[in-house]
Order: sequence, then structure tokens, then C-alpha cells
Amino acid sequence: MREKLEAFCEAVQTARDVGDLQASTEELREHYDVAHVVYHWVNSKGERFGAGTYRQEWVDRYVEKDYLRMDPVILGCLQRFNPVDWKELDWSSRAARAFLREAIEFGVGNQGLSIPIRGPAGQFALFTVSDNCDDQDWAEFTDANMRDLMVLAHEFNKKALEFEQGGDSAPAPTLSPRELAAMTYLAKGLSRAQAAQEMEISEHTLRVYIEAARHKLGALNTTHAVARALSRGLIVV
Repeated sequence: MREKLEAFCEAVQTARDVGDLQASTEELREHYDVAHVVYHWVNSKGERFGAGTYRQEWVDRYVEKDYLRMDPVILGCLQRFNPVDWKELDWSSRAARAFLREAIEFGVGNQGLSIPIRGPAGQFALFTVSDNCDDQDWAEFTDANMRDLMVLAHEFNKKALEFEQGGDSAPAPTLSPRELAAMTYLAKGLSRAQAAQEMEISEHTLRVYIEAARHKLGALNTTHAVARALSRGLIVV
């Protein structure tokens, strides 16, 4: 197990962009046999980025409803420095309970552990693992894996800070080669599934590249991002 942890850490340390972090979350999900592994951060400029295994439908729903403002996990972790089991959070309001029911319907899971991490200049991040199981099984899982999950959380955050300081996925006027490829395929009219197939990556990973490009371009949505990339001559179709 120690060798496996070291291999995961090395994969994160050598990540070239957010897409590589995305691949690591997918590998970790399979390794731990859980529903989801997600790393989400807000950089010092207030721009949000993420890599993880949530379904695209849930991500779209979360953004559409602006759940960030009321998500008990986000709000609870902002006030804490140690790992937070979701059962410890305040789910007493009607809105919070409705949010949790909806999250479970979208496959997020009824159990979760989020590790809050803080960096310089206001950077804030969460590393989250979630699953569908009973309290006893979840307690055994977290007891057995807490230390390793904390190590992984901080490795993800170290890499995110490197990106912010000038890596390929930091907000910048130019797009990385994979972000350009994703934008180009979408501009040509390919669906996300077709674009992912052309790039030989998963749709989850494709979403990460698209979102990174959208943030860099200051676009409101994917269509807007494609239009800006075309108008600035970043892609040609």
C-alpha cells in the first residue's frame, strides 16, 4: 500500500496540467473503490477550478443553481482546518436537506469526507472522497485511509499552487495544447463524447480542459469560450 501511495503522489507531482490531475482522481476512485474523488480550489484571484469524478449533469446543475453559496460542505469547511466528515455538518435547514437529497440522486453519495486546505494569498481548496455505504463501513474506510488521503490532498494542492504560479493550467492569455484541441473539436461541431474520443481521453477529463479554457478566456459558458478562442485567433477551423 505504501508503494501505491508513493506512485499516486508521484503522478500528481509530475502532472503537466489540470487534465493530469483529473486522471489522478479517476485512478484514485478506482483504487479506493469509492463513488467519487474530487479536488476543487479557488485561486488568489477568486477563480475556481476543479478536477474530479462527479457526473457532468451534477456539475451543470450545481453551477446552474449556484449551490456554491449554500453548500453545507463548502460553508462548513471554510470554518475548519481539519478533515470534515459530512455527518458533522449542519444539514438542519430545509434547503440543506433538499440539496443533499438531490446530490444523492445525482450519485454524489450519502457519505463524504472533505479535507480543507489553505494556501497563500487567500487560496482555498477541498479534497473530497464520497461514497454510498452505511455509517459503520464509512467509519472503517476513513479510519484506515485518513492519513493517506491527507497526504494526497496536500500533494494535489502543491501542484495547483504551481499551476497558479505559471504552470500550463494557470489562468493565462494562452491555452495549453490540450485545451486548444478541446476547443477546436467543439468549434468543429463535435459533441463532447466525440471530442473525447478524438483526444483519447474520458469525458470527465475533457470537461476539465474545457473548464480551464473557459476560465482563462473569461467566458460565461462553453459556447462563449469557443467564440472567444475563434475571435482571438487561438484556434482555426
